Amino acid sequence: MVGTANSRPCSEGVDEGRHRGGTVDYVLDHLRAGVMQGRYAPGQRLIEADLTRDLRVSRGPLREALRRLSAEGLVEMVPNRGALVRRLTLREMRELFQIRVGLEALAAQLAAQAVGEAEVRERFEREIGPIWDQTPRLAGPDYINENHRFHDAITQASGNEQLMKLTRQLRLPALMYQIVGTLKPENIAASVAEHRLIARAILDGDGQRAQELVRSHLSRALDVAEATPNQWFSA
Repeated sequence: MVGTANSRPCSEGVDEGRHRGGTVDYVLDHLRAGVMQGRYAPGQRLIEADLTRDLRVSRGPLREALRRLSAEGLVEMVPNRGALVRRLTLREMRELFQIRVGLEALAAQLAAQAVGEAEVRERFEREIGPIWDQTPRLAGPDYINENHRFHDAITQASGNEQLMKLTRQLRLPALMYQIVGTLKPENIAASVAEHRLIARAILDGDGQRAQELVRSHLSRALDVAEATPNQWFSA
């Protein structure tokens, strides 16, 4: 319902019924999930008027949520354009991959040491379950979610909470959605096959092999990303 001189917009009613901090968290969770699930594409402008109407919130909580997403690196604030879903430059992508290789190789090594504990092993096996499905994957949200879940399972199994935080920050969803449209079936099939090899090495407790396989996996992923046409990256 559109507000008039004699009636307040519905967004105000929602905000009044919810603590401001809770409203910010609500908007933050919605926008973050939207980026991670591909509802908001890299480079897309997040229009305040549309979001306040759709989410039924006022501009204050929305702007605070956008500020936090900017700090997380998922959104960038551009003068005279407002908030845009972040689109990485080719250099940023390369640098993120370089850091990820070291951190995730360490996570795989630690995970291989930790799976000797029954609870850790059970959780790891449960979280990576989708990788054993033989159904061919298509480029899109389902594949990206499976990919994120697999890598998260490794860092969770490592038992190192700081490592988990760092790897999540570096595994920007914007990057995957930036290049997913260019992925070929053979790229995805190769990635899934590599996930299975890494998982087996971890479950076997072979930290050295798990570490080497993760390095190889991410190096190949970097090669695929670098083959993406330049127009897919920010200038």
